[in-house]
Amino acid sequence: MIRWIAGVLVVGLLALGFVTWKRSVEPAAAPTSGAPAASEPAPGGTQDAEALAEASGIRWTAPAGWHAGGERPMRLATYTVGPDPHHVAECAVFHFGAGQGGGVDDNIDRWVGQFEGTPGSSRRTMTVHGLNVTRVEIAGTFLAPGADMQSQGRLPAWKLLGAIVEGPQGPVFFKFTGPANVIDGAAQEFDALLASLEKR
Repeated sequence: MIRWIAGVLVVGLLALGFVTWKRSVEPAAAPTSGAPAASEPAPGGTQDAEALAEASGIRWTAPAGWHAGGERPMRLATYTVGPDPHHVAECAVFHFGAGQGGGVDDNIDRWVGQFEGTPGSSRRTMTVHGLNVTRVEIAGTFLAPGADMQSQGRLPAWKLLGAIVEGPQGPVFFKFTGPANVIDGAAQEFDALLASLEKR
């Protein structure tokens, strides 16, 4: 009787071991409908710059003296402008998709909030080739927000020229920041860029 019970236990253990081994070597189940495969980029990940620009629904011509930077997450383009490496301004272009990125007033308030105290600011609206554009100018001590939106330090005598373009695929944001003298020297070029805006 004891031998018979022992035999049943051994057979049971062998069967359990076989089932466990079989599961360990089977391929993983395919993702269910609606779930991205492991090889697909997660929403919000870095995409090809040309694809991003195409998705924005607008195009523009950068001034000849502006230098295009490399691809950056969440940006359509990045340009640097300035007489030397120690006096450089940066123009970043963002697009987050239709219905994304917030409204005009919210974004201008956020840009103003990136300066210390109550900076001098002005805004005006215009229509460029059928696109509604709001242009803003802010001057003062810039708090240099980093990726986490926390200040990276105080930058006195700084300026921001910004533009919010109401594009067919959602708003496109142009944020041009740098030393006030560099921004002032490139203001006409920034306005020329805005004048070149058109729908794709």
